[in-house]
Amino acid sequence: MKRRQWLRATLGLGALAGVTGLAPALSALHWGRRSMLGFGTTLSLQAGHEDPEVVGLALDAGTQALRRIERQMSLFDPGSALSRLNRDGRLHSPPAELVDILDIAHAVSRDSDGAFDVTVQPLWLAFDGARRAGRLPASREVEAARAKVDWRALDVTRRLIRFDMPGMGATLNGIAQGYAADHVRAVLAAHGIRHALVDAGEFAPLGRSSEARPWTLGIADPHEESAWIARLMTDGRCIATSADALTSFSADRRHHHIFDPHTGYSPPELSAVTVAADTGAMADALTKVFFVAGPSQARALARRWKVDALWVDKAGRWEATPGLRLDRA
Repeated sequence: MKRRQWLRATLGLGALAGVTGLAPALSALHWGRRSMLGFGTTLSLQAGHEDPEVVGLALDAGTQALRRIERQMSLFDPGSALSRLNRDGRLHSPPAELVDILDIAHAVSRDSDGAFDVTVQPLWLAFDGARRAGRLPASREVEAARAKVDWRALDVTRRLIRFDMPGMGATLNGIAQGYAADHVRAVLAAHGIRHALVDAGEFAPLGRSSEARPWTLGIADPHEESAWIARLMTDGRCIATSADALTSFSADRRHHHIFDPHTGYSPPELSAVTVAADTGAMADALTKVFFVAGPSQARALARRWKVDALWVDKAGRWEATPGLRLDRA
């Protein structure tokens, strides 16, 4: 399934104060790019460096890291570590990165009172199975699936990951892309790259673009296929977006791929959320926390987590915290 891109790299917003001196230096860099399919969408890495050989080596290493993480965390690959965990209910000697991402997920679950929960996979299976039959799941089916959702029943250690209840399953679709963006950015930086943009489905910027401007992203309008809400100038933080139109189980988008673990149904008030956070994993996970919280709690939630956010309600109205540098599209 190819996912629509809700964030997209776009042109800068014009010359900015203080970047004049950077322009000659950045324009002299050698820039390279890698594009690929992964996580159900189009991914790309772009980086600049004085030495073109360094650019090539860094992008190759970044691509390998991205592929490795996808192979570990994909639900489409029956041989992935995550698929084997879901099939067998336990995974001995798990990959270090899988342990790491589940530790991050547990921390977000704990601090959000369970609003984020990677064990919602039984709910996805219930809704997707009903969709294939041309219907929505009955309330008893939803409740049966919800009874298998509990992040506290997923035990994670360096030696063993296991579910404490039968029938459980995990999905990392709500955090893996942000996590991958973090790791790829770190790989590029370790190779000496100071200016780059990682698009792993969620974005992680380094430095500035080849135009000596902040990397700028277009935020898609979830209600209009080809429209953009605004352009966002990045400030070094990672950016993630979730939207109800990504995978919908009903034409009115009331039922979609984002679930409230407490109810078993999709949160009813928002259509899209964009979060800027220090890490991609946190930005990615928090978009689901904002969905569950709804617009009335969005500003307080942003303050609590020390992030910035933009949210769009079902009527198409949007608001944002003041820390985002936005230009209306």
